[in-house]
Order: sequence, then C-alpha cells, then structure tokens
Amino acid sequence: MHPPKGLTSAEVKSRIKNGQTNSTPNRTSRTVSEIFRTNIFTRFNTLIFILAVVVLVVYSSPLNALFGIIIFFNSAIGIIQELKAKRLLDQLAIINSPKVCVVRDGEQQQIPTDKVVKDDIIHISLGDQIVADATIISSNSLEIDEALLTGESDPIPKSSGQKILSGSMVVAGEAFIRADAVGANTYSYKITEEAKKFKRVHSELIFGTNLLLKYISWILLILAPILIFGQIRIGSDEWREATVRTIAAITGIIPEGLVLLTSLAFFVAVIRLAQRRVLVQQLPAVEGLARVDTLLLDKTGTLTEPNIHFDSLIELTKNDTQIIKRILATFSNRVASPTNLAIQEFVKKIPPAEIEAEVPFNSTRKWSAMTISGQNWLLGAPEILLDNSDSSATQTATDIAATGKRVLVLVTSKTQPTSGNLPKNLTPKALVILSEKVRPDAPETLKFLASQDISIKIISGDNPLTVAAIARAAGLKNPKPFDARHLPKNQTELAKILANYDIFGRVQPYQKKLIAETLQSQNHIVAMTGDGVNDALALKTADIGIAMGTGAPATRSVAELVLLDNHFSSLPSILAEGRRVIANIERAANLFLIKNVYSLVLILSVTIVGLHYPYLPIQVTVISALTIGAPAFFLALAPNSQRYHPGFLKRVLQFSIPVGLINAIGMLAIYLISENIFSATIVESGTASAIFLMLTSSYVLFLLSRPIKPWKIALITTMIAIFIVALFPPLSNYFRYQINLVILPIALLITIFAVMLIKLVSRQKTQK
Repeated sequence: MHPPKGLTSAEVKSRIKNGQTNSTPNRTSRTVSEIFRTNIFTRFNTLIFILAVVVLVVYSSPLNALFGIIIFFNSAIGIIQELKAKRLLDQLAIINSPKVCVVRDGEQQQIPTDKVVKDDIIHISLGDQIVADATIISSNSLEIDEALLTGESDPIPKSSGQKILSGSMVVAGEAFIRADAVGANTYSYKITEEAKKFKRVHSELIFGTNLLLKYISWILLILAPILIFGQIRIGSDEWREATVRTIAAITGIIPEGLVLLTSLAFFVAVIRLAQRRVLVQQLPAVEGLARVDTLLLDKTGTLTEPNIHFDSLIELTKNDTQIIKRILATFSNRVASPTNLAIQEFVKKIPPAEIEAEVPFNSTRKWSAMTISGQNWLLGAPEILLDNSDSSATQTATDIAATGKRVLVLVTSKTQPTSGNLPKNLTPKALVILSEKVRPDAPETLKFLASQDISIKIISGDNPLTVAAIARAAGLKNPKPFDARHLPKNQTELAKILANYDIFGRVQPYQKKLIAETLQSQNHIVAMTGDGVNDALALKTADIGIAMGTGAPATRSVAELVLLDNHFSSLPSILAEGRRVIANIERAANLFLIKNVYSLVLILSVTIVGLHYPYLPIQVTVISALTIGAPAFFLALAPNSQRYHPGFLKRVLQFSIPVGLINAIGMLAIYLISENIFSATIVESGTASAIFLMLTSSYVLFLLSRPIKPWKIALITTMIAIFIVALFPPLSNYFRYQINLVILPIALLITIFAVMLIKLVSRQKTQK
C-alpha cells in the first residue's frame, strides 16, 4: 500500500484561508466571553442589583445597599477561578489532543486533528479514531468499529472507494483516506458530536442545588408582593422604611452565594487535579468518582506498565527456528502495538517476509493471520487457536499463563483463514511468552480503594489465569477468575456471576459495555479505566470513564478524566477531591438553607401579625457575611475525607428546615417580648434578635465544621469577634445596632434553649 502524494503546502493554505479546517469548539472549557456573561448575568445577580438600586433610590442609604457588593464578589471570584481553570485545562487539552498522520507534499507528518483540512490524505491504523468524513483511497484489511455512532460494536470490513464517518474507530488493518467533510460539516458534529460527545455526568450536587433554586425563585415571586403590602399597610408615613425592610427580608431568602460556592469548589478541584496532570473533561466528574462504588480496571496499561517485554520462545517443532523468527518478524512489523514492539525486540535483525494475504488482528477475533510463500500462519490466543484441546501445547500454555505471563501461540493451517472464518485442525509451531510488570503504585492504590469499600473488578482480553496472577501480584487477595467466553448475555444471569467473581479474562469489547450496564442496573455507580480502542465503548457507558494519557485517541475522547501521566496512583487524589467537593458543599448548603428557612418564616409571621420586619438590609448583610458567606467560602475549599453517602438534598432539608424554624421562632419570640413587654424600640429588638441569630448560627457553624481543627475554631471565633465590634460605637451607628441591657438576658436565655434544640436535631441527623 503506497501513500499518495497528498496536498501541497499552497493547497493547505488555501483551504485554511477558506475555513475548510477540522477545527471545532473546544469542549474542555467555555470561551472567555461565555465565562464573563454566565458569571455576571445570573438570575440572582440581576435580582440583587434591582433591589440595591431600589434601596439607593428610596432610602438614599449606601450602607443599606451594601448587600449589592455580593454581585461583584459572585462575579469576580467565579470569573477568576474559571479563567484560571480554563487556562490549565486548555494547556492540558493541547497535550492530550490526539494527532493524525497526513500526507502533504509527498511526505507523512503528524499534525493535531484540528489542523486537518478538506481533501487531506490521512493514514489510519489500529487504535485511531477517524477525524473526518472520508473516502478510502487504498486499504489493507481495514476494519472499523462504528459503535460510538450506531451502537453496533461488530467490526465492519472496509475497502477502497467506500465512505467512512468521523467518530468511527480503526480496530484492524490500515488505510489511506481522503477527508471529504471536516469540522462542523462532519456527520459526527451534525449529530451533536456523538462520537466525541461526553455524556452529561449526573451530579447530585448540581441537581439538588438547581432544584432548591427553582423552588426558592417561585417562593420569592409569590411572597415579595405579600410582604411589600404587609409592610406598607403598617403605616403610610413609613413607606420608605417599610420598603427597605421588605428588601432586607427578600435578600434573606436569596442564596446568592450557594451557586458561586458550588462552582468554585468544582473549579478549585479541577485546578488541583490539573496540577497533578489529570485532565478533567467535565466538572461533575470530580464529584462523580467520589460516588463510585465499583471500579472496572483494564489490566494492561492500568495495573501493569504499558510496555510489554519478550520473555522466551518455546518451539513445538524441530528445525524451524529461523522460519518461526521470520514469521514473527513479519507479524510484528504490521502494527506498532505493545505486543508487536516486544516481539520486534526479539527478532529485530530479521527482515520481514512478503505477505500474500492477511487477516489483521482485532480484539474480537484475538488472532491475526498471514499467507507467506503459500503457507498459512496464525498468531493469537492459545484458547482460541488451540480450541482448548488436551494437547501438550495447550497444557504448557495454561501453566505459563497461570504464572502471570502472556502467551501467544503460532500455528499453521492448510486452509487460508478469512476475517469471518477460523480454520480447524491447526498445527501449533511455537509459544511466544511475554511478560508484564505490575505498576509500582498499583498495590497501594488497590489497597486504598478496597479500604474505601470500592469493589474492584478486572476485565481484560488476556487469559483469565494470567489476569488473576497479575491481580494477585498487585495485591488482590484470592482473585477468582472467570472466562468471559462463557458469560451470558442476559443481565440477570450476568449479575449473579459479577457478584461472585472479580477477574474476567478473554473479554470482548461488547462484553465490557455489557458488564458496566449490568452493574448499573444493580444500582452501582461504575467507573472504568482503560487505554485501548476496545475500551472506548465501555468507558462511554460507565458513569465515569478514566483514560490513560497514552491510550488510543478514541479512548481519550470519550473519557471524563484523562490521566496524562498514566499514574494509576492519581485515583485516590481524584477520589479525595470529589469527597471534598461533596462534603463541603453540603455544609455550605446547610448554612444557606437555614437562612432561607428562618427568613421565609419571619416574612410570613410579621406579615400575618402586622409587624415591621426586624432587620435592615445592612444588618442582614453583616450577619449573613459572618455566619454564612465567609465561613462557607473557607469550608468549601477545606480538605475533607468524609465518605460519600447518597441523599444530599434530603439530608440538607432534614437539618436546615428544623434549625431554620428554631431560629425563626427564637427571633420572633425575642422581637415580640422586646416590643410588647419591655416596650423596646424596633432597633433594640432587632439588635437582640441579631445577637441571638449570631450565636445560634455560630453553633451551627461549629456543628457543620466537624471534625474540629484549630483553624476552624479560629475562624468561628474571628466571626464572633467582628460581630461584637459591630455592636458598639462607632460601627453600631452605621449598622443600626443598639443593645438594650434589660432584654439582653432574655435573648441569651432563649439562645441557650435554641442551642439545645439544635443539638438534638444534629444528633438525630447523625443517627440517620
């Protein structure tokens, strides 16, 4: 198969000028304009801006409009963090970006996929993903897998003149193709980049947060007019004060920082992982791995190092050494796979023979064949080619495989093989023994994952005995192997086998997908690691796909996470980041929801009873900043190794609703007692309620910060100290605080009672 001349440099420049390139939007991050737009023009930023303007116009009080500064912090922090994450992700994406071999000016050269232009001549071979809709110019036993486009995983033979679609994967052979459609004109792009499209990872945090925001928006829409009417009804001469206190109540319901903190936690996790050379192609994938309870591991390149080494050659016939070596040299010269590279080291000084006919290797057949000088040779898995016969060759291969080494058998056939036909009565000529080295970090990583109650299942195309031996060497205790050739297709029956076995050998690509789907049907959250093109479909099916940086382009394109340095030991770090995000955002959500609940109850109560809302916007801003804003920011970014437990939204509501009610009842009690019994002014009663709220919120903060560390104690103490300073002149004049020493003991007594109730709620939450 001789390469065509390809385009000239001038023709390439002309097509680039006309926009006929394969460039499409980068999926790892949003554009700069999108980052600014989505962080500034949010629903709650708009609402807060309108409320701040109303306060300035009606009340002429910049301090009471101070809550509007959250717009700046919401936007600035989100923009800065996302821009930082974008820069890192884009840099890593360039490193991870697959390259293709094109022919230009008569020479083959490697270029990034987005630099391909229309009519480029592209050379494709095993493991490549086709990057453009193309026509085959010349083909050598080419077989492609269109599973990512059609869902059908059977290899499809292709010959010269036939069309192939972008997103397909080469599973056997090689070819030169001409790019007919590139970029946005390709089939895969027109169906929303189905081949490259990563499925939307389910995020319990994002789903729960969005659901809360949806309901809060409806509550605001309904209650705002009611509160405005109720406050103005109290006295027409105080309409300005009533309007401002209404705005204070509304801002109390708005969880303006929750979305920011959720995004911030994700972006910080992405940056931390990027510094460890882990490319996150979807933000929720960080959270997703923390929810995983079953991990499917491909053996080669994951548990073992990607390089395979030649061990020995066992000849099964006499006086055939030179012939066998030349045949092996010919087989290994076809495709640059790890197996072939290992064999090449053994036969590197022997020239390959001329091939008369060929059936290339693919992971479904597990063998390849050649006709050389009129004789038919096959190289592949002993279980397939020897048909599990009781011959000495079969027994020898089985015994060697049980030691953890890979075994290939070289056989001859009187009948010429075809891609769909394996001849019978094959004659074994030699066993090729290969060895793999377990990654140094594998035992410790597997031990850590097992300690976290994550079930490990190893699925491989190799002999199950070999896989079990490697697993044993990697630290798995008593691994039970199963030959995947005997796996049922029925998910119910397959689920029973998956429950009893953790090692699977001779697994077909479609079976990897089926295993993932079956585990998911049993309510397992499944992650899978892989590097070969035969792993791509299963990676896409799994809840979280993790590809090795040296993996096939097709594999990297569908994974949610890419380990650019191929370090299997990165998994604990990813798991830790996911747990940090989940646990810390749950803490922050509790803080925000408690505020929403007590604000909502206060709104309804003062409207029904006919009282002024007890707080001004500046007072709400101070309390929110000290008990929610600043603490939530620090807690959201703090280390947290707490294990994941399902039910984020349910737990948040079970804690925040009763605690919010306790706070609301306590604040209302202080307010009513102060005005009706002690005839306190609204400023004095509001101050007493604020002291109560600050103390109970600080206790809640203490509960949610567990396990307690010195820096957390310092954080809570600092927030209380700042509030105490704000209670006294000169700051009290600005914040409208005024302490009444008569009602202060009442407020403290109610605080103690409220703290006891909150402690009881916390205990019930812990028990659940």
